Amino acid sequence: MNTLYYVIIGILVLQFLVEALFNYLNASRYDNPIPEELNDVYDTMEYQKSQSYKKTNYQFGLVSAVFSLLLTLSFLIFGGFEWVDQMVRGITDHPITMALLFFGIVIIGSNVLTLPFSYYATFVIEEKFGFNKTSKQLFFIDKLKGWLMTAILGGAILTIIMLFYQWAGNQFWIYAWGLVAIFSLIMNLFYSKLIVPLFNKQTPLEEGSLKSKIEGYAQKVGFDLQHIFVIDGSKRSTKANAYFSGFGKEKRVTLYDTLIADLEEEEIVAVLAHEVGHYKRKHILFNLSASILLTGLTLFLLSLFINNPEVSMAIGVSKPSFHAALIGFGVLYSPVSELTGLVMNHLSRTFEYQADDYAKNTYTAQPLISSLKKLSKNSLSNLTPHPAYVFLHYSHPPLIERIRNLKQ
Repeated sequence: MNTLYYVIIGILVLQFLVEALFNYLNASRYDNPIPEELNDVYDTMEYQKSQSYKKTNYQFGLVSAVFSLLLTLSFLIFGGFEWVDQMVRGITDHPITMALLFFGIVIIGSNVLTLPFSYYATFVIEEKFGFNKTSKQLFFIDKLKGWLMTAILGGAILTIIMLFYQWAGNQFWIYAWGLVAIFSLIMNLFYSKLIVPLFNKQTPLEEGSLKSKIEGYAQKVGFDLQHIFVIDGSKRSTKANAYFSGFGKEKRVTLYDTLIADLEEEEIVAVLAHEVGHYKRKHILFNLSASILLTGLTLFLLSLFINNPEVSMAIGVSKPSFHAALIGFGVLYSPVSELTGLVMNHLSRTFEYQADDYAKNTYTAQPLISSLKKLSKNSLSNLTPHPAYVFLHYSHPPLIERIRNLKQ
């Protein structure tokens, strides 16, 4: 085995240990007293329920993480990738077909092996705490749709990237970057039209006082809002959400039906004002641009390593190939991805403060504060996260920090 093989083993183990440490630090604060500003979020019984939910998820997460690590290490150590590679080479010698079959077998196998964990999380944990509304039929249909969509979109993108590689050699990354940039732009513009309808029903917000208040606010701040949709999130979970997608004429706000059921109209408008703040402060364009730039960096680094046989052989295969090198590079690149993720999470938390400030300045702070408290209560959120865990994982500031910012 070459040196990179042991580097990959070391990265996988180190990532698991670091993640386990931060999860432990976070869990150590589950029983901390709630900050005074948040005393009205939970009563005694609800707080005990929230603690139980957090502890259950922590224990389940640890078990599933250990399983994933052991599964990956076993596949590496006992020649799983070599076995799959030899299998596809026995079927075809065409590089693109080999790659598609290779990734298809690995991804399907991984999904099948981890499916019981997903099932348990949905029908045992989420069910126990009153969140799950998904039927078993819908659960499996969602999985099949997701796998099929991954096969079609992922297979098409991989095929085109390999064609670029065969045509342009090490310069393939430039053309692949352009392809991914266009795909990202299309997804950002038309995600709600192309992808969401495969899983959820979207209906225009009906006429009434809520729509009138939303339109009145949008007109006040000079925000051209023609598309307000309600999504049937309640068929899967009681948890509520709202999101903004697209830009230009394709921009739209989507409200979960659970959000409308849980919040007062003033609170919903405040949540919408927060989403409008993201648009007005150009956070959506920044995030899209940053994602495209990071993709370019990743593809450029891939072009430097893709022809190195040791990168392929680092996952235990005997014959170098594009698909084997892609997996080897993916693991080797993961520490860089972790670092860029830290930067993006920090920027995301900054953007959340800015969007909150926009809602406070153009609407009012109090309904946004009350909506954040209700949403946290209804999802049994952790009100006392460890700062290190927040730094590593949170894309949004903790509730207490957002409320203190809104009250300034």
